[in-house]
Amino acid sequence: FDLTYFPFKHLGYKAVQKATGELFSNLASPRVMKVIIGVSSKLDYPEIAQIWEGIHTAAKTYGYRDLALDLVPSLTGLSISVSATGEDTKENAAARPIAKSMDLICISNNPGAAFLGEQILRKSADIPEKERTAKLDKYRQLVGAYLHPELAPDILKALSESKIVPSFGFFCTSGLRNTISILCEASGLGAKIYVDKLPFAGGSIDAAGELGIDPVQAAMKGGDDCCLLFTIPIGCHERFRHDFQSWDVIGHLAKSDVGAVLVSPDGLEHTI
Repeated sequence: FDLTYFPFKHLGYKAVQKATGELFSNLASPRVMKVIIGVSSKLDYPEIAQIWEGIHTAAKTYGYRDLALDLVPSLTGLSISVSATGEDTKENAAARPIAKSMDLICISNNPGAAFLGEQILRKSADIPEKERTAKLDKYRQLVGAYLHPELAPDILKALSESKIVPSFGFFCTSGLRNTISILCEASGLGAKIYVDKLPFAGGSIDAAGELGIDPVQAAMKGGDDCCLLFTIPIGCHERFRHDFQSWDVIGHLAKSDVGAVLVSPDGLEHTI
């Protein structure tokens, strides 16, 4: 993170969110969190207080029962370490289905949006304030995806109420390509991701054009997203579509010999 444009409160909130996403991807309910903040001589009490306010707000939002903070000196600048523990039920773990070809690959949020938002912030750092304000306002959704991403705190409850148990779950934070590769390795199956099914946040196409970046590559290779990715049994398709309308079905698992491929609108398959 770059403190020249990252508000301290947002930084604390996002640090908790990153750890919480890993728990949610494993269907674990947040329980205990320990935070260690490395403090350098350049930081004052009000700044640390803002970070803690963001951490505390996020911990309350996501339902942590115990929260601990430790402050330690740092010679290399601000650092934040978050350790989170969650809880799953035996019944839930036993209900995990075996992943099969044609299971749906579903994702929350917009992969690549955070990467584009960060690039917009970097490119805007040295331009006049009035012009910078207009640019950041134009790409507010992308900038927000980087500085203050959304992660639904009730996702586990929603899955339980819908009686949907994913076969696999991942927290996508370093691009879709990396997550899909891990999914294929873990499941022993292939995967097809469809370009025309990828969700793009408002302004993504314009921002990508302005930055000289392919928006599809931003989604596949970009970083710092906060997206949950689940594989859902094909038999739950209609129920998932009805109960999780903010999510997108971007592809499906396939036979192992297919590998991990990106399918273009004209039907051509490209190895991920």
